[in-house]
Amino acid sequence: MSGSLEFREINKSFPGVHALKDVSFRVDSGSVFALVGENGAGKSTLLKILSGDLLPDTGEILVDEKPVRFTSPQEAIQADISVIYQERQLMPKLSVMENLFPGALPRNRIGIVNRKKLRADAQAVIDEFKLPIDPEEILERLPIAYQQLVEIMKAYLRDSHIIAFDEPTAPLTDSEIEPLFNLVRKLKAEGKVILYVSHRLSEIFQITDKIVVLKDGELVATFNTPDTDEAMLIKAMVGRDIGDTYANLDRNTQMGAPLLELDHLSTPYIHDVSFTLRRGEIIGLAGLIGAGRTEVARAVFGLDPIVSGELRYDGKPVRFKSPKEAIDHGIALCPEDRKEEGLVLRRSLNDNISMPVLDQLVNNKFFLDQGRREELAMAAIGKYSIKTHSSAKLAGELSGGNQQKVILGRWTSDMISPKLLILDEPTKGIDVGTKAEIYQIICDFAKQGIGVIFISSELTEVINIADSIVVMHDGHVTGQIAGSEATEENVLALAMLG
Repeated sequence: MSGSLEFREINKSFPGVHALKDVSFRVDSGSVFALVGENGAGKSTLLKILSGDLLPDTGEILVDEKPVRFTSPQEAIQADISVIYQERQLMPKLSVMENLFPGALPRNRIGIVNRKKLRADAQAVIDEFKLPIDPEEILERLPIAYQQLVEIMKAYLRDSHIIAFDEPTAPLTDSEIEPLFNLVRKLKAEGKVILYVSHRLSEIFQITDKIVVLKDGELVATFNTPDTDEAMLIKAMVGRDIGDTYANLDRNTQMGAPLLELDHLSTPYIHDVSFTLRRGEIIGLAGLIGAGRTEVARAVFGLDPIVSGELRYDGKPVRFKSPKEAIDHGIALCPEDRKEEGLVLRRSLNDNISMPVLDQLVNNKFFLDQGRREELAMAAIGKYSIKTHSSAKLAGELSGGNQQKVILGRWTSDMISPKLLILDEPTKGIDVGTKAEIYQIICDFAKQGIGVIFISSELTEVINIADSIVVMHDGHVTGQIAGSEATEENVLALAMLG
């Protein structure tokens, strides 16, 4: 199959931001092009123009040498183009099989949905991906990683000629990525045109042919993948050499007394979990999809009921009945899904950052003190170098890395001063430069005596950030390893026990 995709001098501006500046490049059939750059570089904007979500201000897209212009995602799909976004385009209240065939459910002669055939068709693609998913399971009940794989399977079933992947592996652990890589290789062999966006540089070098680098909306470099390395790529992305990210961290070396103790803790989702977190310590939680890492965070934060066992905090047995109780005791949670659970995207940074302390911002006239609220937001913006021209900007208009910083800013203000910070996938979908900033922020928390639970699907992160690693499988702990002794091999071995 022959064909091509070409962008010619694409420009796009938003209020206060020139998101794309004369971006031009071409991808031919049977090749995989990586699109990389810092958060806010323009990658997602370009994909939204390709999918018909946005219109360019100027410039054009050519498919098979012919200009095309899409005014809706449906037009792009009809033109044989599929874009798999980091933000899932799914229906959470419906089943997996209904999500896999939207608008194309098999029906019998009188128009009633043939659920037997629908289940069989869904099972066939699930088996092709070798996934342990029930086609009739309601989508929102699945872990986020499996929801992402449903999104990928849905796009795969369209059999489009042009396919763009936007951070497809962000919620997946390293060992769960190979089925996706096999799919990309299969699509390449079939002559598809493939764009691949990822902040995991190691996978860029495994499956791509060329790399296009965007910075501040401009195309700054194009590399043949075999002819470059991570250091060259990072320098092109961030404009500087960031050196050895982990070796350069200023870490805490003084651990304090036990802060959080889980003693044979069980909830409806985890079983017999035990570990101790000291003040100033970073404990990493590692494991595969469904291991129970997020469920541990939910139990500590008062989101899931404790069925048995004991949770001791600051030396005292506690059972938080709600997140409000946990927050009042100095516990903060940055959730895995920052868009769905961490932020109110249609509200300003002022609103999002001040949310946990609104009761402290009420003046003597029973109204919010808008001046103090803005001061709080501006302090967080300055502290974490959040890229925005105003604290009134909507959270949904920020890049992923800056959204993550907003959540960190919310929970670490002087008005909260947390003792325990739970970070669930804090670097998911974030560029390498911002990751380095967040790693140091986490180490700074520990140096202040804050206890940190650090959950990540990237084993390299867990091994290099955590002082100790608790490994989980199927809702229970399979082992604990000191960070200095951890390797990918021994952590994975424990993650796969059972």
